[in-house]
Amino acid sequence: MSRQFVTEAVMLAIYGELLLTPVPVEYMVPYTSLLELYEFVSSDDPLMSNAEDDKHVKEKIKELVNYLEEPLNKKKIQKALNMPWAKSSYILIGETARVTIVNAMDTAPYGEFFDPVETEMLLVSQREQVPLLTDQPELIHRIIDASVPVHVFDIDDFGFAVESGPFSHHI
Repeated sequence: MSRQFVTEAVMLAIYGELLLTPVPVEYMVPYTSLLELYEFVSSDDPLMSNAEDDKHVKEKIKELVNYLEEPLNKKKIQKALNMPWAKSSYILIGETARVTIVNAMDTAPYGEFFDPVETEMLLVSQREQVPLLTDQPELIHRIIDASVPVHVFDIDDFGFAVESGPFSHHI
């Protein structure tokens, strides 16, 4: 059985360790997060403060976009877009990692405190009872402050999260 996490598509491009896990891992990614990749690639705004790092990250994002646009992967994603809350068949993105795209549709419940992609990640996490993985400490603080019933991990704790197995409680 694979470990599951809800995360943003950009995290899969930025953090190589997410694709090189000692155990099988499945990442559930809201479709709107996948769409953000196109914005990141086409934007002149830097994602990273260091120009060399920014160039590298944008290249990794382009690689992920190109991989997800391969005919079989694109077909899996398109099929999930036919119904709200449908999930794509999994797409392998490493030897032990795979991604499932979720057609999350509802952004109203947390709209005051979180942007639409964050809201969809929270809703997928709740709906699937899967912990959320992020690199944004401020998002973690907002989740705690808003008492959102999800389990959340900082990227720095990813190794622990993978090793600790299934999660039965929420914060």
